[in-house]
Amino acid sequence: MPAKIIGFFALLLTAFSSFATPAIDHWQTEQGTRVYFVDAPQLPMVDIRLIFDAGGARDGDLPGTALLTNAMLKEGTADSDTNAIAAAFDDVGAKFGNESERDMAILSLRSLVEENALNQAVDMFVELSSQPAFPKDSFERLKNQLKTSLQAQKQSPEVIAERNFYQALYGDHPYGQMPSGNEESLEKITTANLEAFFKQYYVAQNAVLVIVGDLRQAEAKVLADKITSAIPRGEAAAPLPAVDDLATASEQHIEFPSSQSHLLVGQPGTTRTDPDYFELYVGNHVLGGGGLVSIINDEIREKRGLSYSAYSYFRPMREAGPFQLGLQTRNEQAEEALTVLRQTLRDFVKNGPTEEQLEAAKQNITGGFALRLDSNSKIADYLGVIGFYQLPLDYLDKFKQRVNAVSKAQIQDAFLRRVDPDKMATVIVGGKGDSK
Repeated sequence: MPAKIIGFFALLLTAFSSFATPAIDHWQTEQGTRVYFVDAPQLPMVDIRLIFDAGGARDGDLPGTALLTNAMLKEGTADSDTNAIAAAFDDVGAKFGNESERDMAILSLRSLVEENALNQAVDMFVELSSQPAFPKDSFERLKNQLKTSLQAQKQSPEVIAERNFYQALYGDHPYGQMPSGNEESLEKITTANLEAFFKQYYVAQNAVLVIVGDLRQAEAKVLADKITSAIPRGEAAAPLPAVDDLATASEQHIEFPSSQSHLLVGQPGTTRTDPDYFELYVGNHVLGGGGLVSIINDEIREKRGLSYSAYSYFRPMREAGPFQLGLQTRNEQAEEALTVLRQTLRDFVKNGPTEEQLEAAKQNITGGFALRLDSNSKIADYLGVIGFYQLPLDYLDKFKQRVNAVSKAQIQDAFLRRVDPDKMATVIVGGKGDSK
């Protein structure tokens, strides 16, 4: 093999290895924003995430406020309309993004590190994150789009199931509301609500800043100061209330004119900092998180042909996110599928995985781990999770070690303590069949 090609592959291997275990620098700006930085010189690019504790869980009595506030940020500033905003990014090949989830609101930027391009892109990024104008015409358009989306969701049994599932798990807790809001709340939300929400939550002490790219630490610090100095210092959001365990089981059957039924079963599960996180994560990979090779899929799809796919997962959040099991099946098979799903869960909680199943899960998880870090953007996403949930800086370094250290006995212990098959919320949405 020619030396140039050998050298090329050696360079790729070196770059891939650096992605797998990035060295993370961490500091706090004068404004109180926590910064997480990885020097990634492989490409002349930089990826930025500005993350606020300003997700749907902060909506209060007006669900949809966080989502609309975030969506409005690129609709105009004190000095720029949407055309000027788009041109500022497009002219230098930069890409801006924004999204709102239950826990967090995210502003993202990808730009070349060439000085003029980066300066122009960051200047507009700063303008959007600190000076939104909340123009009323854009507000009405976005609100109408959201209302239309809500109407469309009424025709989706999957969305109907999800809404009722979260309500069954969380009740009056902020996680019980859908981030997209509801028809009543959208009618009440005004631009004044969005401005107040922005003023309270889009502040430096309520933010985490992630920078990944071809910058040295000194350059990253200058960039971090430039971004955060334009944001009011403010205060961190108050802690969310803890999530209560379900006291009893519940079951809802919602009629929907379809030949298929959507089944969701679950209960509040884990936080991002849960001491049982790895035991539950690895165990669930065997139970229902490993795709076609999971126990649930084997019992429901392979052995009985009751569903094309069936799954389970833990969705860790700041407070206990859901432990969710789900499948889709023909109406007349819904009762049988639900019985099998419940019994499979009971058996796993009682017996845990076999040693062979556990070893296969570990190999599958650790073998694919490097692919989760094979780009600057993916690293930035992981740093956002580490920063927002204040996970240890060596979280990525020790991830495979933590996975490999999990034992069958630890999984059994964690599932016995944390998963109660007798206190599950069940939601079934579909047409009439044999299920009651």
